Amino acid sequence: MDEKEQKQKQINIELDEKMAEGTYSNLAIINHSISEFVVDFISMMPGAPKAKVKSRIILTPQHAKKFLKALNDNVNRFEKAHGTIKDYEQPPIPINFGPTGEA
Repeated sequence: MDEKEQKQKQINIELDEKMAEGTYSNLAIINHSISEFVVDFISMMPGAPKAKVKSRIILTPQHAKKFLKALNDNVNRFEKAHGTIKDYEQPPIPINFGPTGEA
């Protein structure tokens, strides 16, 4: 591929100041259907009885798989540079995700 073709395939990504601040999340809940994966990022404070969804990302199954691979690659590179990330065992969190349907 020559330089001209590479320039045509580049994507110019814009990141405004508010988005660059990021959103803290210490819990993610993942659901899926046949056509999409829904990832809710949540910020949960210790001892608080309530937590809020801070961001929801909806992906196609193909993009979810690409995201999984990219995240796995990045974790592996991080661990090679900084050592193994410890995975602390925690008791399961009882989650009430809004009202449930009734028949």
